[in-house]
Amino acid sequence: MASSSLNCHNSHSLNGCSNPNSTPTKKPKLSFISDSEIESEFSHHDQIIARINNGSFGSCPQSVISAQQKFQLQFLRQPDNFYFNTLKPSILHSRSIIKSLVNAHSVDEISLVDNATTAAAIVLQNCAWGFDGGIFNKGDVAVMLHYAYGAVKKSVQAYVTRAGGEVIEVQLPFPVGSKEEIVSEFRKALEKGKENGKKRVRLAVIDHVTSMPSVVIPVKELVKICREEGVDQVFVDAAHGIGCVDVDVRDIGADFYTSNLHKWFFCPPSVAFLYCRKRGEEGNMGDLHLHHPVVSHEYGNGLAVESAWIGTRDYSAQLVVPAVLEFINRFEGGIEGIKRRNHEKVVEMGEMLVKAWGTSLGSLPEMCASMIMVGLPACLEISSESDTLKLRTHLRDHFQVEVPIYFRAPIDGEVSSITGYARISHQVYNKDDDYYRFRDAVNQLVSDGITCASLSN
Repeated sequence: MASSSLNCHNSHSLNGCSNPNSTPTKKPKLSFISDSEIESEFSHHDQIIARINNGSFGSCPQSVISAQQKFQLQFLRQPDNFYFNTLKPSILHSRSIIKSLVNAHSVDEISLVDNATTAAAIVLQNCAWGFDGGIFNKGDVAVMLHYAYGAVKKSVQAYVTRAGGEVIEVQLPFPVGSKEEIVSEFRKALEKGKENGKKRVRLAVIDHVTSMPSVVIPVKELVKICREEGVDQVFVDAAHGIGCVDVDVRDIGADFYTSNLHKWFFCPPSVAFLYCRKRGEEGNMGDLHLHHPVVSHEYGNGLAVESAWIGTRDYSAQLVVPAVLEFINRFEGGIEGIKRRNHEKVVEMGEMLVKAWGTSLGSLPEMCASMIMVGLPACLEISSESDTLKLRTHLRDHFQVEVPIYFRAPIDGEVSSITGYARISHQVYNKDDDYYRFRDAVNQLVSDGITCASLSN
């Protein structure tokens, strides 16, 4: 059967084929992924668990897992052919997709690494070399948020402090009532770091979304302040970035920006991207000084190339970004639609929970993304980090609810304050019943008079 499009070469038109004998065809109706298809994509999840903790390890749909397994088998069948003909072009394809999604200027600015912790090590290693090489003075400062991710804080200690730098933590309030509170504390830390001109702030490490407690940080405003105050370099640690919040690296303006792809972007663990702004833009030292901490044959060929081969290992998580994009585009609005719906639903469920328990949220809804902090009843008597682990374990073992708990030490003078917050997440596989089960579990604990002191270790 001949298609009318075959005659198009004889009838040019700005709008395509103008064959008068052709019959206009209706545009196919867009068919988005159905609820049953979503269930099938995540049928490998433990079905008895109310998994409201996507923020910790993310999630990967079956179609992407299948794509990953194909790459793994390709390598196992013929490793040499995979290495010479598949690996590098496939990594470049993934980098090109990420470049477009985050609005980088060039694909050369995008490297793929194992996770955001690896990306932090790359940036902090570079900072340490600044001290070791005499570019920075001993006692010069790195500024970071008090609520920075624990592994990154350890990395700062390992690289910057050991090299002779001083670390100043931005003391952030929690619960937090406005972004102005964050901006104010950040300015104070920068002033302390400069110490009347005797020292320089060489690096600012800023979370885009803090992990525990979870709060969206006004990164664009803080980067702008860093530029105004003469901070040498700015590194945005956005472990919960792409797929969770808006990411436009040129608009944000940081020198370095990293985000995991396995948290909110549906990649299998583990893979992240590290954006390094090109040399010469607004004084950035550039990525010529950056190296992957694992040195292999590509050393000296630029960070992106170095990171694409750090020895024999499984690179498949880095290769499935095209399959992830295909999965995401099955949803109405693509990644933007997913982010919007996750935010709306996690706020709705968070407000349902605090109403049921007579507590409050840890931040305004506009300061959360796909995670929100929910106050737990004070009568549970959460008084330490140990208590949060006991309560979390009890919820998992006895109620099949998986959710992380945060301990907030009471401020002097507070009475019957909320000292425990649950960080709930929402991802496309979650259902309202997951959060109702959590609500009912906590209500049962309260009804039974259970406190953390009565829970076993």
